[in-house]
Amino acid sequence: MGRYTGPKGRKNRRLGFQVFESAGAVKALDRRPVPPGPTVRRRKMSNYGTALIEKQKIRYYYGLREKQLRKYFDQARRMKGNTGENLLILCERRLDNVIRRAGFTLTRPQARQGIAHRHFQVNGTTVGTPSIVVRPGDVITVRNRSNLKGIYSEIAAADMSQRASWVTFEPGDLRAVVTQVPTFEDVSLPVDVGAVVAFLSR
Repeated sequence: MGRYTGPKGRKNRRLGFQVFESAGAVKALDRRPVPPGPTVRRRKMSNYGTALIEKQKIRYYYGLREKQLRKYFDQARRMKGNTGENLLILCERRLDNVIRRAGFTLTRPQARQGIAHRHFQVNGTTVGTPSIVVRPGDVITVRNRSNLKGIYSEIAAADMSQRASWVTFEPGDLRAVVTQVPTFEDVSLPVDVGAVVAFLSR
């Protein structure tokens, strides 16, 4: 399975959170903040069902395939510290998420598309892989093409939400610098990570 291309509004409603930030998906959750399907009395969610929803939040929020998520989980387990916190920090450090959190784009899918079309450079090298994990000192810029600079300058001037404190962004130069590794408190997704760890450890 590749990236998710289905109805984003339904997915937001199913998970009860704005994992997709496009205008239509946000409106769908605001208009009907209940899961899709027949409006009948629903049974209490099981522990398994609750953990599954929390795991799916991470998958769709960061645009991961199941295999990618489990790869990050295996890597997080080998790191020192809390496995769940390490998992989310690894996801936060993905290049597509950093571009979104810096303010280059309005959504993560938009950031992934820009990277896939080779609109961005990291430390002066053009990149095309959204899953690159950034490190402190990395410099992210838009390629020196007038049409790209025009597009991203307009977005950067309009968007002020969810900008990360661990990334310094210069809208005028379309330049972002990763100043430090994010902490668990910097993670932008509210999720019960303990339930996710228990689910992935099965």
